[in-house]
Amino acid sequence: MASSSRGFAATPFELKLRRLDLDLSALRLHHYYRLELPKQQRRRKRRLIHDARVNCCSSKSVEKAEDRKSSPHRVRIRALPAMSFPSPQSRYTTKQEKFFPRCTPRNSGPQSRDTPPKRDTGIANEKDWGISLLNENVNESGTNEDGSTWYRESGEELGENGYRCRWTRMGGQSHDGSAEWKEMWWEKSDWTGYKELGVEKSGRNAEGDSWWETWQEVLHQDEWSNLARIERSAQKQAKSGTENAGWYEKWWEKYDAKGWTEKGAHKYGRLNEQSWWEKWGEHYDGGGSVLKWTDKWAETELGTKWGDKWEEKFFAGIGSRQGETWHVSTHGDRWSRTWGEEHFGNGKVHKYGKSTTGESWDIVVDEETYYEAEPHYGWADVVGDSSQLLSIEPRERPPGVYPNIDFGPSSPPPADQPPDVPPTS
Repeated sequence: MASSSRGFAATPFELKLRRLDLDLSALRLHHYYRLELPKQQRRRKRRLIHDARVNCCSSKSVEKAEDRKSSPHRVRIRALPAMSFPSPQSRYTTKQEKFFPRCTPRNSGPQSRDTPPKRDTGIANEKDWGISLLNENVNESGTNEDGSTWYRESGEELGENGYRCRWTRMGGQSHDGSAEWKEMWWEKSDWTGYKELGVEKSGRNAEGDSWWETWQEVLHQDEWSNLARIERSAQKQAKSGTENAGWYEKWWEKYDAKGWTEKGAHKYGRLNEQSWWEKWGEHYDGGGSVLKWTDKWAETELGTKWGDKWEEKFFAGIGSRQGETWHVSTHGDRWSRTWGEEHFGNGKVHKYGKSTTGESWDIVVDEETYYEAEPHYGWADVVGDSSQLLSIEPRERPPGVYPNIDFGPSSPPPADQPPDVPPTS
């Protein structure tokens, strides 16, 4: 779940597509959807990409989606096509050696650590961000030998109810303004026990590639259970400067001291005429009830659409699973297969399903039920990885002064609903 976010000038995006098999007879539950350009187009595409100095690398989102499926007996459905824009270190190092050393003459100015964020890397831990706030107020800037400029600032803001925010920001740009980077870190606290760490980074390179990334980690008291809660979130996006290509991700994780856990993600991507989406969620109530779900779909401008989704609910060995795999051709012809499982907790499993081609099944089998009743990464794990958050020192509260605690509206807050499309850079 580590997220890489280092460097100054952006490295080019990398793009790779998987193959779309349009043979409907091959669309079985144990088969996977892939998307890839025809060979002749791929050859032409490779030449264009080589000219634009765009490198290719595969995404690991498929393996991560597989890891979330809890049963060895369940239908294995692979994630939809994904695009990945990280850059090989060798190409990045060349750019860095060419430009970065001139950005920091005699270490007088900040050297950027900002490169395009990588896809499908989830929410980074504190140690991966390297947040280091300056203790004194700083306001400095400079110009390097090649004409590029840099700046670094830090400060502290105070407010009501013991509010305190310490922050550091820095950035720079090339002499002609075609490449730039920005980075900001902060920590917040108040007398209610609220603590927050955050980072925001963005950049643009001379080729027009742009990116933006933010990460937050929060400790507070849950307004409904009065339990300590830690919440982590991340948003990432990148956009190509040479093609109609880009991607966006939103990740969130919530934990409380009694084991209640919620995790989820929303992802969107586009490469010219092809687009894809993915949403998934996990909910653990801390008492053994589990809900997991995934919904993925994709489409092309020609009208082809395809996708798959599944959901499972379990408690004490009793529960259900159900899902659907579907495909729509360019002519509007639709194929789908639905399936389900009922687990009774006594070693018996009812399996049923049907498809638009006329196949169906409805059987009861002897099968061991397996599911994950607890998250593999829970409260104890997130507390152990949040030492910098927990060590934030709030302002000293005067004797006899009590914090004003606002418990919000009388109804529970709405669930996270990520946008269907990425925000505009």
